[in-house]
Amino acid sequence: MLEHGGRLRAAALRYGIAQEAWLDLSTGINPQGWPVPALPAAVWQRLPEEDDGLEAAAADYYGNASLLPLPGSQAAIQTLPALLPRASVACLGPVYNEHPQAWQRAGHRLRLLRDAPLSRALLAATPYVLLCNPNNPTAQPQSRPALLAAAEELAARGGWLIVDEAFIDPTPEDSLASLAGTAAAPNLIVLRSLGKFFGLAGIRVGFIFASAQIRQQLAERLGPWAVAGPSRAVARLALQDAVWQEAARTALQAQSARLNALLAPLGPTRATALFVTLKTEKAAALYEFFAQRAILTRHYAPEPLLRFGLPADEAGWQQLAAAIAAWHP
Repeated sequence: MLEHGGRLRAAALRYGIAQEAWLDLSTGINPQGWPVPALPAAVWQRLPEEDDGLEAAAADYYGNASLLPLPGSQAAIQTLPALLPRASVACLGPVYNEHPQAWQRAGHRLRLLRDAPLSRALLAATPYVLLCNPNNPTAQPQSRPALLAAAEELAARGGWLIVDEAFIDPTPEDSLASLAGTAAAPNLIVLRSLGKFFGLAGIRVGFIFASAQIRQQLAERLGPWAVAGPSRAVARLALQDAVWQEAARTALQAQSARLNALLAPLGPTRATALFVTLKTEKAAALYEFFAQRAILTRHYAPEPLLRFGLPADEAGWQQLAAAIAAWHP
């Protein structure tokens, strides 16, 4: 099992600080997520059904009906490589570490291209190109036109472009989900998640947008009732709440700008609406420094990167600001 953010209980034990005292900035999840209402009792008592409106709500939100609901996009990350013929995959890195591990486990030859542009991945002449947009953890974005051109180039040689868009909801205009698996881009595969922007990581709901053949194969691998009934109900309601979505996008952009400005004295930063990544050779020391002050961040050892999510309230902002002011390298 690879290490991930959010292991707050482990941090509390390691540093001897009560769990309730911590400021957890390690996950990149919207700390002010969509407000989940009480659910009807039948949602808990019946097996999930596919005609409950989730697929329709998702098709409307993402602009594409070529989708399959998943128990989190992690399900596709782990399973998709085993559905595709074994070959070489070029992966723009550093990247969410579950991706490279899954492709290697499935027998593919991984070419991890560190800090490389998209053009370098295309020059690698591999059948598969894999990336996150915006990238996790570097926050590097890829332009929509460049990605569409890459998908066309790969299609011309029988290749595939796989894009993980877990953090793209605050800027939906940058997404490729509306085209993935359609006649316009049959070789494009896009993964989406409700965990980050909607702040609903606990319901474990995501989607894959891909060709009908890939979706069918993946559905067979996952088996019946892959997404729990309560999770389907919550996901449907959240996807339909356009008013909340628009307000959240505005709020997240403002909070990200505040966080970026706060971290700027520590070194070069790059931001998405949901997290800011600091690049510094002192990443490990800073991680320890913040942890000793009950602030949990995400260190991508051995990379010189430290990722910060958004504080949930003003007390959290002040706790972070005080710790930054106390740092004297």
